[in-house]
Amino acid sequence: MNEVKTNNYLMNINGEWVGDSLSTLNVTNPANSDIIGTVPNGGEKEASQAISAAHEAYQSWSELTAYERAGYLKKLNQLMLDNLEEVAQVMTLEMGKPINESRGEVKYAASFIEWFAEEGKRIYGETIPSHATNKRLQVWKKPVGVVAAITPWNFPAAMLTRKMGPALAAGCTVVMKPSSESPLTAVKIMELCEQAGFPKGVINLVTGSSSKIAKAIMDNDKVRKITFTGSTEVGKILIRQSADQVKRLSLELGGHAPLIVLDDANVDLAVKGVMASKFRNAGQTCICANRIYVQAGVYDEFVEKFAQQVEKLKVGNGADDSVDIGPLINQAGLDKVKHHMDDAVKKGAHVVTGGKPITDDGGVFHTPTVVKDVDQSMVIMQEETFGPVAPIQKIASEEDAVKLANDTPYGLAAYVFTDNVAKGHRVIEQLNFGIVGWNDGAPSAAQVPFGGMKESGIGREGGHEGIDAFVESQYVSIGME
Repeated sequence: MNEVKTNNYLMNINGEWVGDSLSTLNVTNPANSDIIGTVPNGGEKEASQAISAAHEAYQSWSELTAYERAGYLKKLNQLMLDNLEEVAQVMTLEMGKPINESRGEVKYAASFIEWFAEEGKRIYGETIPSHATNKRLQVWKKPVGVVAAITPWNFPAAMLTRKMGPALAAGCTVVMKPSSESPLTAVKIMELCEQAGFPKGVINLVTGSSSKIAKAIMDNDKVRKITFTGSTEVGKILIRQSADQVKRLSLELGGHAPLIVLDDANVDLAVKGVMASKFRNAGQTCICANRIYVQAGVYDEFVEKFAQQVEKLKVGNGADDSVDIGPLINQAGLDKVKHHMDDAVKKGAHVVTGGKPITDDGGVFHTPTVVKDVDQSMVIMQEETFGPVAPIQKIASEEDAVKLANDTPYGLAAYVFTDNVAKGHRVIEQLNFGIVGWNDGAPSAAQVPFGGMKESGIGREGGHEGIDAFVESQYVSIGME
């Protein structure tokens, strides 16, 4: 991996790079605790300036044709692919993701820009049969207005493009607020937006205090739409704060994904699926398998084969192309994993492989871990771990699997492994989750709807539904007399 130059990065408001007079926030590499750059510690003032810029740019941007807006997005898509390596390296430096995963994320992020560049051309209205001969009834689609996009640290490119892509394609203007843990990827994408020639104010990037920037966003009536990915706790706060101005919300919140392996499953395929789901980004994904339920008939075989594959994973600095598991994002993340592990072992779970934190050379790592003989009394089966730990519970039947899987306030993703078509349909129909992988541990794609049920969120991102969230339906009754 080539060395990436680090420096003091700026934010972008109304087409200008600003913030050099503000205090700064350090961005740290979790693999070694090195400070790799800084960003401005912006607050309410900067957020308000960005909102005003987006509001000023909205009229002219929304009046462009869908084809004209698509042209800008297609340029951005190509620039992301052309600069894939640079963006991926920055991503790995700031949040630890193995470089091969970072490269994959940049491609995935670009795919949302490409998809919505085309999908913006397919925002269709309606002509409705009239109840009277002297009237014509139509539905027009209009962009919702200024959009604030608040994104998390774990997928700093894809979560951004999954929001800005449909917003821009629909004719909205955007204020982006990335996580302070990993803001540099957003800065790089903003640089590419500038190269793509987007008009001033159409896309704005603000870094700094989450609470202060969020307050400015929620208090400003120029912002008509909030799109947020993050914790359920913060999502609930945003719902309450949005009430005063009845802002529109899209929320992709917490998950606690169950993965079910039934007796008739192809065990090797199930192991492959769990590996793909559980250990991507060191288990720091909202849809990774957090609770693994394996039916008794294949339990021992699955545990043995799964542990064998987990033991092959290499832990280390994500800059190394051979590394499979990078660091956790920070010490608090490692502490949470350790708490879940300690609680499980204390209550009778057995560590099959792994189970150790690693803090050498200032890094924040945890060995990829398999834990068997877990049960519902353990914290690890009740809370999202967000780390490279796979807890496995033995179950007796598909009925038990469904009952345990649904026993959570969350409903983002679930996984089922069975070769019986009737059984697969029967189980999935009873699962209360927005996304289900059937014999598939990696279900995400730009062209499909992504989102959860229950406390895992509101709305869907991706697919044709992803752009619906950024348009309003305007009914028009035309009198013909």
